[in-house]
Amino acid sequence: MHNQIETFRIAVRKFAPFEAAMQKFWDQYCTISGCTLKLEMVVMDLHELYDSTIKQKGLANGDFDIAHISTDWVLEGYSSNDFEVLNPYINKNKPDDFPRGWSKSLLSLQRFGWEVVGLPFHDGPECFIYRKDLFESDAEQAKYFAQFAKTLTVPKTWEDFHQIARFFNRPEQNLYGSIFACYPDGHNTVFDFALQLWTRGGALVDKNGFIQINTQAAIDGLNFYRKIVNDTTAVHPKSGEFESVAAGIAFSQGEAAMMINWFGFAAMCEVDANSKVKGKIDVDRLPSAPGKNSASLNVYWLYTIAKGSKNKAVAYDFLRFALATEQDKQLTLEGGIGCRISTWKNEEINQIIPYYHKLEELHEVANMLPQKQNWAAIAAIIDQMVLQAINTDAATEELIQLAQNQINEIDK
Repeated sequence: MHNQIETFRIAVRKFAPFEAAMQKFWDQYCTISGCTLKLEMVVMDLHELYDSTIKQKGLANGDFDIAHISTDWVLEGYSSNDFEVLNPYINKNKPDDFPRGWSKSLLSLQRFGWEVVGLPFHDGPECFIYRKDLFESDAEQAKYFAQFAKTLTVPKTWEDFHQIARFFNRPEQNLYGSIFACYPDGHNTVFDFALQLWTRGGALVDKNGFIQINTQAAIDGLNFYRKIVNDTTAVHPKSGEFESVAAGIAFSQGEAAMMINWFGFAAMCEVDANSKVKGKIDVDRLPSAPGKNSASLNVYWLYTIAKGSKNKAVAYDFLRFALATEQDKQLTLEGGIGCRISTWKNEEINQIIPYYHKLEELHEVANMLPQKQNWAAIAAIIDQMVLQAINTDAATEELIQLAQNQINEIDK
């Protein structure tokens, strides 16, 4: 039949390392398998990707064969029957060392009862990323001690973080104390808010499973966040325009001393040819309120097969290939973050990215966002609240109360 679909379409999260890796995997796969379909990558940023795969039913309709899906949306997609259930494929021919080869924290969000609808693609929890060359410099150490009568060390509290950000803020050298990603896309500010809340001992859900943000921890967290993000003597002036990728790129260009961002952007500093801070950075756990525990956030990316795909057998066969130890390692060398424990512990990888093994301990303090079918709508309300806090003078308590009322309307 010559009118058969000759292309294989993958919805890809826009990020150069992902695009490069997917193209390589496909070329390698075709060489090995003899598959003659031509790859068509549809590269999209977060908003577009969610919109075209889930909201516009692109997966259900078969507009794509495979999609990169964030765990933020996986429950919604599962509930709307957008994904092919993978159990029959896995049972017949499971990926190498599945499930033992992965941390449990990367296998839970895509599982509903017994049904598995995605396989781990890219990971890397939120962490504190900093310029160790600046922190370890004798001159900076002496200067900091002279100014604050205390030693310059990795900040354990948010107050210390703020003070150090001001200390390193040197616009005349194109160096800023810190970078935040405040681009209004329903993700970055929501993640930041959750981290502020958790590191102050708070929770997003109450004991009955409802979203409850009208708490002291939330008020303290939002107060601090709006204060620091608006502090022109501490934060990169473009933070309002940056989403996480742009913030990560600015950091890799040496434009900041510290940032709270995904682990992947630390790794990118070591493997990206354009990085100006190779060998100069390290990662640690996030600061917290005095006496409270640090926390991280684990949102990860999945490979999913579209319910409407006409090439499901090829799609699964390709995913099995893409998930293999060698490809997982290759994704990491491209600048993504492999998901296998073997990659985290790989000696070659840890020589290139000396803090790679820390992924395991970050996963130990990583929280998940609440799994709710309408999480995207709830996140939009939280996003709006944080943006109002940053961009207006409205009282924090009022903004939180207003957001809580809106959430109560839809969180039933």
